[in-house]
Amino acid sequence: MGVSEIPRSGVQRTAKLASLPLGAAGRAAAGWGRRLIGGDGEQISATMSARSAEQLFTVLGELKGGAMKFGQALSIFEAAVPDELAGPYREALTKLQSSAPPMPATDVHRVLSEQLGRGWRERFADFDDEPAASASIGQVHRAVWHDGRDVAVKVQYPGADEALLADLRQLGRFSRLLQPLVPGMEIKPLIAELRDRMAEELDYRDEADNQRAFAKAFADDPEIRVPRVIASAPKTVVSEWITGTPLSVIIRDGDQETRNSAGRLLSEFHYASPPRAGLLHADPHPGNFQLMPDGRLAVIDFGAVARLPEGSPIVLQRMTRMALRGESTELMELLRTEGFVREGMRLDPDDVLAYLAPFAEPLLTDSFKFSRGWLQGQAERVGDLRSPDFKTGRALNLPPQHLLVHRVTFGTLAVMCQLGAEVPLRGIVGRWQPTITES
Repeated sequence: MGVSEIPRSGVQRTAKLASLPLGAAGRAAAGWGRRLIGGDGEQISATMSARSAEQLFTVLGELKGGAMKFGQALSIFEAAVPDELAGPYREALTKLQSSAPPMPATDVHRVLSEQLGRGWRERFADFDDEPAASASIGQVHRAVWHDGRDVAVKVQYPGADEALLADLRQLGRFSRLLQPLVPGMEIKPLIAELRDRMAEELDYRDEADNQRAFAKAFADDPEIRVPRVIASAPKTVVSEWITGTPLSVIIRDGDQETRNSAGRLLSEFHYASPPRAGLLHADPHPGNFQLMPDGRLAVIDFGAVARLPEGSPIVLQRMTRMALRGESTELMELLRTEGFVREGMRLDPDDVLAYLAPFAEPLLTDSFKFSRGWLQGQAERVGDLRSPDFKTGRALNLPPQHLLVHRVTFGTLAVMCQLGAEVPLRGIVGRWQPTITES
C-alpha cells in the first residue's frame, strides 16, 4: 500500500490507531493528575518522548480522514496543557495543520476528470501536480485558471468518506484512552461533534457555498480577506490563490508586534462573522489563517461552519455580561432556565460565578495579554480535584445547540494564547456583541 492511499478496511485502520503512543500519554497525564491532587512534582515524570510524538504524527497523518481531523482539533488545545506534558507533542501536532503524505498525480487527475469533466485541463492554463498543502480529507494544488488567475484547487482523497466514518467510530471507542492527551478537555463530545458534521465537510459544494457567503460578507473589508470561489463540485473546489504567512509560523517565529496584529485580526474575524455573515468559521486551527504581505488576515477552509442567522446566541452574551458584572443570582437563574445546569443539581450562585467569571477576564480591561500560562491556569483550576470549581463544573451542562459555538470560541482563544498576543478584546467584542459590554 502506498503512503498516498487511504487504508479503507476497518481492520487496517483500527490496527493503525491502536499503535498510537497512548501509554506514554496516559503515564504523563497521570503525573499531572497526581500533581493536581497534591503529588510531589519532583517525583512525577510528565515527559513525553519525541519518538512518541513522531509516532502520533505519522499514524494520524498517514490515516488522514477522521484520525487526522482529530489530531488537528487537538493541536488547537495544546496551549491549555502544561508545558512539560505538551512540549514534545506540540511540534508533531502542529504538523497536522498543514501536512500529510500526498496522493499521486494519477489519482488527482482521475478525481478532477470525474468532478470537472474529461476536458478539465482546458479549464487551466497551468496545473502543478505537486500538492501545495494537505488536510484531513483533501489536498490543495496551485494552478492558473484559463483567464490567467492564480487559483487553489482542493481535491478530496478517494475513499475519504469511508475513512472519516471509520476513524471517528474507532476514535469514539478509544476516547477514554485518548483523554490523557488533552487533560481538561472532554474528548468524547469533540469526537461526536466531528462525526455529526461529517456530511457537511465531505461535500465540497457546501464548503463552496459557505466560502461564497463569507467572501460576500467581507468583500470590502480592509483587514479580512476571503478568497472567492471560481468553480466547485462534490469533491473539488477551485478558489482564488492567496499568499501569506500561516499563523502556525507566526506562533513559532513571529515578533511580538506581528503576534499582536494576528491575534487582533483573528478576534475581529471571529466576533464579526455571526452578525455579518450569519455564520461562524468552525475550524480555528492556525493553518487556516494567514497574514498577507499587505497586513490583512486571509481565511481559508470553510468546510465546517456554525449557522447563526440571528448572530451570536443572545443567551451566551447575557451569561457573559452577568459574569462580568458579578450578577450571581441572575446568572444562576439564567443557567437553570436555559438548561446549563444538570437535572437535580444544587448549586450556590456565588460558586457558579467563581467558576465562570475567570473565563471572562480578557474582557475586563481595554487590552489583555493572552498566554499559554493563562490558559493552563484555567485548565488546572477547573480540573483540580480539590477545587470547588471542579465540583461546580461537574454540575454544569453544555446544551448541544451551544457546543460548537463554545468549542470554536475556546479554540480561537487558545490560538491567541499560542500566539501570546496582546489584544484589545473588550472593544472588539463590544463592537459586535454590545449586549456584553454596554453599561
